[in-house]
Amino acid sequence: MTMAEQTRRRARHAYDHRLRRMRGQALKPENPGAAEAGQRDVAVDCGWGRLIFGTTFDEPGALVAALQEERPDRRDIAFYVRDPHVLLAAAPQELFLDPSHTYRLDLATYRAARSRRKGFTIRRVSSKGDAEAVNCLYTSRGMVPVPVEFFWTRLDPRTITVLVAEEEESGEIVGTAMGVDHQRCTGGADGGASLWCLAVSPQARFPGVGEALVRRLAELYKGRGRPHLDLSVMHDNAQAIALYEKLGFARVPFFTVKKKNTINEALYAGPPVEEALNPYAAIIVNEARRRGIQAQIIDADGGFFRLSYGGRSVKCRESLSEFTSGVAMSICDDKAVTRRVVERAGLSVPEQIAAGDEAALAAFLDRHGSVVVKPARGEQGRGIAVGLTGLEETLAAIEAARAFCNEVLVEQCVAGQDLRLVVIDYKVVAAAIRRPAQVIGDGRSSIRDLIAVQSRRRAAATGGESTIPLDAETERCVASAGFSLDDVPQAGTAICVRKTANLHTGGTIHDVTGETHGALIEAAVSAARAIEIPVTGIDLMVRSPREPGYWFIEANERPGLANHEPQPTAERFVDFLFPLSMPQPVRSAWRREAE
Repeated sequence: MTMAEQTRRRARHAYDHRLRRMRGQALKPENPGAAEAGQRDVAVDCGWGRLIFGTTFDEPGALVAALQEERPDRRDIAFYVRDPHVLLAAAPQELFLDPSHTYRLDLATYRAARSRRKGFTIRRVSSKGDAEAVNCLYTSRGMVPVPVEFFWTRLDPRTITVLVAEEEESGEIVGTAMGVDHQRCTGGADGGASLWCLAVSPQARFPGVGEALVRRLAELYKGRGRPHLDLSVMHDNAQAIALYEKLGFARVPFFTVKKKNTINEALYAGPPVEEALNPYAAIIVNEARRRGIQAQIIDADGGFFRLSYGGRSVKCRESLSEFTSGVAMSICDDKAVTRRVVERAGLSVPEQIAAGDEAALAAFLDRHGSVVVKPARGEQGRGIAVGLTGLEETLAAIEAARAFCNEVLVEQCVAGQDLRLVVIDYKVVAAAIRRPAQVIGDGRSSIRDLIAVQSRRRAAATGGESTIPLDAETERCVASAGFSLDDVPQAGTAICVRKTANLHTGGTIHDVTGETHGALIEAAVSAARAIEIPVTGIDLMVRSPREPGYWFIEANERPGLANHEPQPTAERFVDFLFPLSMPQPVRSAWRREAE
């Protein structure tokens, strides 16, 4: 028997022991007679829905009736259901058993962490901006957003605590968690507390955000004298379960029941995608299947699939469909041609030359001071070097780029932020600032180790799509910051380890759709129309997404639609392919926009 099998067996034996010990007394109040003394039929409004305490309901019929009162845009959760099989039998068409495990932290034995995490602070929600940031995190994780006014008008801070994690340098909200005090909610019918809605931004620069949020709630409720902190976690969320078990949570045999609705559909309709599709294909196929559109996987590894609805059948490779012509693809494939096409359409483009003549290259470098080297053909940031200032390093970058394409371009390096605009059916549906990968020193780890840790975090947040390569370009970027890969930077030192902001080389994506200047929107649509490509990702270099100035960088014929939360990129793509599958309110809204 392997060590892993022994560990799993011991964990299973421990769980079975707890199950036997708790059977017959599970879900009873902490003190005899507390349930009788406490409130009955308790349902607490948490903003995203109600937390319904199953222990306070005497009859299954009353609990079913409570779940049937769920609002269409909310998600109610019946927690601590005594006899879930009886409850489901009472309304089998309406209810389902949530496929989540319940974990409990014994606060009597819990010990606070000795050292605090650096780089961010944990505090309560205190402003409208905080509330909006919390909703962005909820939406990005497929959770139900909370009406902003709820935080100020209907949230009782004595029973519900909403925490946020704020990065100290940027002020950005990168994590949130909600705690519910059962003792105060139920009047003593249940003496514990629970954790809900833990969400951490995949763009968080510092590790340990989720752990810090959980610990703060544990310390809060331990200070109030609560005996335990419970939580519900999806059975296959290995990363979250590993965190909870690390902190001392143990699985307990309590069950959760929910109402069948469109929000919960993925939990009771079975696995949406059986094949190992990458995130960019899976997000589209899942959206299609939710609408009843048939999806046939042609080649999972390559991201090829066919969607069929009514009399229409469309073959796709991720966001590239049969509606993109071969001519449009070839224009996007050759960056020099793309530049000429959009320049003739009136877009601002940086100066560019073909690599080859060393004298011309030296003159170009002298004229601009800093250049970008990139293969004329390629994607995902491969072979691109940014911010080159010397002739020798530029020549070396050209040779490296030739490994990806014989034809190499040298371009004027323009300063600013990397803005990706996703255009579908000649409308911008998402805009995001892409930031290059960077690591933050902790005073103990080498830059090489920091990159490895950051790479693992980025891979976990993006389904393995985003990692930081340890290659010559990374070494060059680190060296330009005055370090080597084996140096140990001081705590808090930020080091940019790539100059390009591509997701595939560890870059992060930050949604700015609602604040993007109209001139940038018009430039992206004009570029798409000039190329005659209905679905594309337009990359602009901008001083700020709120200002009109820009430089066109390139167009991508197969933009990744994942990681643009909370914007509904996959929904708009499926709308484009199959307009009749679009909900009527959406069709009406798009028709008004077109007019």
